[in-house]
Amino acid sequence: MKLIPFLVALLVSAFLYLLVFERDALLDFTGSTEEAGLEVEQVENTPEPVRLVSVVAMHSSAQTVDSAVMLRGRTEAARQVNVMAETSGKVILPPLRKGSYVEAGQTLCQLDPGTRAASLAQAKARLVEAKINENAARRLNQGGFASQTRVASAKASAEAAKAAVAATQNDIENLTITAPFAGLLETDSAELGALLQPGTHCATIIQLDPIKLVGFAPETEVDRVTVGAMAGARLATGREVIGRVTFLSRSADPLTRTFRVEIEVSNTGLAIRDGQTVEILVASDGTSAHLLPQSALTLNNDGTLGVRYVAKGNIVGFAPVTILRDTIEGVWVAGLPDKIDVIVSGHEYVIAGVKIDATYREPPQ
Repeated sequence: MKLIPFLVALLVSAFLYLLVFERDALLDFTGSTEEAGLEVEQVENTPEPVRLVSVVAMHSSAQTVDSAVMLRGRTEAARQVNVMAETSGKVILPPLRKGSYVEAGQTLCQLDPGTRAASLAQAKARLVEAKINENAARRLNQGGFASQTRVASAKASAEAAKAAVAATQNDIENLTITAPFAGLLETDSAELGALLQPGTHCATIIQLDPIKLVGFAPETEVDRVTVGAMAGARLATGREVIGRVTFLSRSADPLTRTFRVEIEVSNTGLAIRDGQTVEILVASDGTSAHLLPQSALTLNNDGTLGVRYVAKGNIVGFAPVTILRDTIEGVWVAGLPDKIDVIVSGHEYVIAGVKIDATYREPPQ
């Protein structure tokens, strides 16, 4: 019974020896050398199939869309003025508090007239005297008893007296300082008992209806903005307003090289304040653009934003684009031909010049 395992081990060892050390002789013995060589040669000469990268593309056609110029700026009161005193006097009217709404012509500061009434009476009396002297000089001149020079002097005195009356009356009128237009007081008016001199501040008034939206257009976009164009704006609070461009500067800011743009909008209820941050969209002429999925955008090796597309012969191409507008349906881009097959999936794994296997899907509606 112990002999059988020994014989089996001996046969296995002999077979392994022939297979490892005498392989050629074993193949010659079996007559399979020529067939094995043919098989090896066939395997070595069989070309491996070329595998193309599969991508998903879509047929895209250009459409005319309304473009807009985006500006950032602020709100600004339509008018603002610091009302100043034109004569001297003590304030005799209690002040109006800031935030108060005033009508055009409403009294802001009232000054003490002092002795101006007496000065006006004196000026009027001198005017009467001057006119009498002028009439007397004219009659004497007609009778040959007074020279023409005396007549001219009397006339000059009468005109001076007339000017004195007018100046005194104007000074009395300036005692009442009124609002030049309807608006809000941004500061308190002068306090009761304060002494005002010519040029002294009485109050500050701002007009907020209508209100101006002030934006600043860069050099590259200023040609797309025109006076009279419709404009929409969104405030930091989320409030949206619509107006028209009323002013476009012809001179650039020397520091920022931007051009001032003003839009006038209605501000009923004075809900919009002066100095709020605002984002403005100014309507511009329509332009040719493609609506693409945002995921189709990519960068080339130079960092240029664009899309990869299927060129003739299923070769990948790259085209730079300019983003016009971002919407829920996709992104509108310019800079592409009227018709193009844009790669929307798999473009991350290919570069320009590579042959691909492209399948197509429907474009977004």
